[in-house]
Amino acid sequence: MDIYKPLVALLAIVNPVGVVPFFIHFTAGLTRVQRRKTILVSASTAGIVIALSALFGLKIIEFFGISLASFQVGGGCLLLISSLQMLNAQPAEARKEDVSEGNSKADAGASIAVVPLAIPLLTGPATISTMVIYADKTRVWWELAVLCGYGVVVALVTFVTFSASSKIAKVLGQTGINIMTRLMGLILAALAVELLADGLIKLFPVLAARTVG
Repeated sequence: MDIYKPLVALLAIVNPVGVVPFFIHFTAGLTRVQRRKTILVSASTAGIVIALSALFGLKIIEFFGISLASFQVGGGCLLLISSLQMLNAQPAEARKEDVSEGNSKADAGASIAVVPLAIPLLTGPATISTMVIYADKTRVWWELAVLCGYGVVVALVTFVTFSASSKIAKVLGQTGINIMTRLMGLILAALAVELLADGLIKLFPVLAARTVG
């Protein structure tokens, strides 16, 4: 397994900088202590989702009798769709319903740290699919441990990003955030095509055959 690709893919999908506008909007009415707690819970939840996906994702798809090749093709398509969203300057996992739910929770004073900030704005189906696909590529225990460790890395990056959200929004502005999101989307699209092609070759080995001229 290429040890760095999963981290690149995760950072591109999670893209906490792209979620900064949503975080600022949802937490506008919270006190400093409440905002700090929201940051901690959302970052921790994102890390836990990533680690659990790496550890148990394969067992779950095996339980349902789904072949990894099929899951890889489906996951690749999902990543490609997410990348297209990011190329349109939207978070990879964002839906209008999730934003509306976040608004209603913020208005009601309920916690929005887990839903919709951590799930699905930061981590969702695309993130889970990525971790399951890369978990299958691990060959030794320490590679799987590294994948779980990437959950900690993502949690730390998210914590730092959200903590500095006001400064980031001030320096980059909406335009800068949109540009970063689009760049991450381009990287994610390339990774998605690679995973999709790998899955299709597993399902249809004839695609890998070379014609001799």
